[in-house]
Amino acid sequence: MCGIAGFFHPNANFLSNDNYYKNILHSMNQKQAHRGPDDDGVMLTKRCGFAHRRLSIIDLKTGHQPLTKSFGEHFFTIIFNGELYNYKELRHELISLNSSFETASDTEVVLECYLKFGPEFIEKLDGIFSFAIYNSRHETVHLYRDPFGTKPLFYTFIDDTLVFSSEIKSLFSFPGIKAEVSLDGLNEIFGLGPARTPGNAVFVNIKEIVSGHFLTYNRSGFTVQEYYKLHSRPHRDDYKTTIEKTKDYLYKAVKRQMVSDVTICTFLSGGIDSSIVSSIMANELKKEGKQLDTFSFDFTDNANYFEPSTFQCSQDRPYVDKMVTYLNANHHYLECGTQEQADLLIDSVKAHDLPCMADIDSSLLYFCKQVSKSHKVVLTGECADEIFGGYPWFHKNEFFLAKTFPWTPDLSPRKKLLSSDLLEALHMDEYVENAYYQTLKEVEILPEENDVETSRRGISYLNIRYFMQTLLNRMDRTSMASGLEARVPFADKTLLNYVYNVPWEMKAKGGLVKNLLRQASVSLLPEDILFRAKSPYPKTYNPAYENLLTQRLKEELTPQSPLYPLLNQKELHMFLNNAKDYGKPWYGQLMAGPQMLAYLLQVHYWLNEYKITIHL
Repeated sequence: MCGIAGFFHPNANFLSNDNYYKNILHSMNQKQAHRGPDDDGVMLTKRCGFAHRRLSIIDLKTGHQPLTKSFGEHFFTIIFNGELYNYKELRHELISLNSSFETASDTEVVLECYLKFGPEFIEKLDGIFSFAIYNSRHETVHLYRDPFGTKPLFYTFIDDTLVFSSEIKSLFSFPGIKAEVSLDGLNEIFGLGPARTPGNAVFVNIKEIVSGHFLTYNRSGFTVQEYYKLHSRPHRDDYKTTIEKTKDYLYKAVKRQMVSDVTICTFLSGGIDSSIVSSIMANELKKEGKQLDTFSFDFTDNANYFEPSTFQCSQDRPYVDKMVTYLNANHHYLECGTQEQADLLIDSVKAHDLPCMADIDSSLLYFCKQVSKSHKVVLTGECADEIFGGYPWFHKNEFFLAKTFPWTPDLSPRKKLLSSDLLEALHMDEYVENAYYQTLKEVEILPEENDVETSRRGISYLNIRYFMQTLLNRMDRTSMASGLEARVPFADKTLLNYVYNVPWEMKAKGGLVKNLLRQASVSLLPEDILFRAKSPYPKTYNPAYENLLTQRLKEELTPQSPLYPLLNQKELHMFLNNAKDYGKPWYGQLMAGPQMLAYLLQVHYWLNEYKITIHL
């Protein structure tokens, strides 16, 4: 797991001022040093500059990057961020085709696949990744991103030079690239945020490679090509077969993602998703005589303030205790305090280069920092709800009828805090509506599906393209900011392709949420874990946290703040001085009143610290 950066121009001569451009590469590298504390490297050629930061997971000794293979006067170079889970199988295939290898790394396998099979080799890869390949023979650069966007990759053009990096902050090291935001960017922040339209990086002229796509740039021009799409297909398996296949795909996904040359742990919440991943891992480790390390999260004194709601009906600790005993795991209980959670809101923005999921991000950042003290790789239970239909919006007619993103059914909590001038300029409702309907146009509808099934498929697709992407971004940025690699077995291409097309009556047989997943996991979990009601990632209910955020906002939102003129001061004053609603989220299941406070603090910091120019 790493950070990559670089630039390319098919007609340039960067070597004419090599020290200047090498310094740029080093600066780009340094901006995302947290993504790779173990090693770094740069390469500068006439047309191209590559930079790499490495977190060593596979091939600890010979995995240095950039990695180059030369053939006469031509050479091919790769910088890779991520993990390739099927690299051993591909390596065997390539050896049978007379390929040879100088390292034991998955990165060299990727480059060799490109050399053997051409740019479309990407369909052979199973993993999480973003990477760049330079082809000196054809003076071409390719940028690739994994099917579900687990690993980030941003780019822009300046004077026909392609500049790219794992994180936006690195782009600003290249001369002429500025932190500017237009009305579209503000709509992303205030209308869709913390989600983003796929490919939209909020900043003017900066884009993100859309998941399942790759970019090609050479003297012939610039193209972006889709290589992976989620297709709708009729489901022909009976219920028993569906359970068996789901179990098989899930087990294989977890097992594949255990590939590593360092120790691996899991996040264990006591919910069904993380418990399944932990159980499969524990079973595999037992075969080797090893014990699984697990980590759970909570907040200091949260038991004193917790109030059950539709979205979070019970606390996790009793279920964690049961799973720890069941797995015989080496467990670590982690708690985050109010002060730490608030203080890390700023670091969360730095990790994303954008406002994010407020304290849902900052707390995970704290926990990842604690886990990284003893481990480099963790497996999580993220994305099961998007795939198996675990959220309330899969089950209630009100969400089917809403004709908007189900995790933000009502924009009014966002709009009422914005100034009338900004609202008039934004046309927020139209922007959000357009994003919603443009995404739905991508959905393949089967002729045999009725209106309800069509709506539910649409919600499923929206979840995978938007909500799941937001959670994957969150997991990548918080973990990589901490020197930790997070893997998400539920975001497995084979598993997701299959379950996406399983009819709802099988996914939720008998009206039980995620029943397919439960039935596929009968042998893996105790019954009270197996049939536990959905409980999302924990958040604090301590009123001291709300009070702390309120005080900070009052101190920060002076007339000198760049956020100040964008807000309705009257509504803001009322919001700050009234009790916050903890049970009615404005985004997802967790981001309610206190999280709005935290989000506004993040926007303030982002505008101020990044010295953003706003174009209204």
